[in-house]
Amino acid sequence: MRQTVLALALAGLIALPACHHKPKGGPPLSPATPPAAPATPPPAPEPPPSRDVTPVEDEYSRMRKMATDEIERMGLLSEIHFDYDSADLRESDRAVLNKNADALKRFDFLRVTVEGHCDERGTVEYNLALGEKRAKVAYDYLVSLGVPADRLKTVSYGKEVPLCQQATEDCWARNRRDHFAVTGKTRQQ
Repeated sequence: MRQTVLALALAGLIALPACHHKPKGGPPLSPATPPAAPATPPPAPEPPPSRDVTPVEDEYSRMRKMATDEIERMGLLSEIHFDYDSADLRESDRAVLNKNADALKRFDFLRVTVEGHCDERGTVEYNLALGEKRAKVAYDYLVSLGVPADRLKTVSYGKEVPLCQQATEDCWARNRRDHFAVTGKTRQQ
């Protein structure tokens, strides 16, 4: 029995190298050629040096240093328009005023003049009064949204400062507006 077990063990040792499986498709690897290392990804770029200023603070500081006429030219605040012979806010203009209020709260150092304008129809006196109503309704709405009243003022130009000079409905509609002019800054605290 002992001889049988030995004979089986010896037969297994002899048969083991014959079972070795060669990979298909390429030359066998020789001991002198090490397997190729997997490709390593390039190192990640180093992050920029950390700053204590967030982008919003950076924008705030940049705007704080700008001249008011530069800020005005940026178009930070959008105009609103009115129907003929009206000082009522339209729903679309309320959305514009909401955005203007957000900008004024974000840049809490800006002072703005709300300019009321009219088209060329009507008397000078009538249009000055209507322009004042238009400026006042926008002023009141901005204050209701949390813009401090001491940073806003109103003025009426009536029909004296038109954007468009043609006698057409389209032109008149462009002139019936409130313009939000950046006219100053509060003192730095």
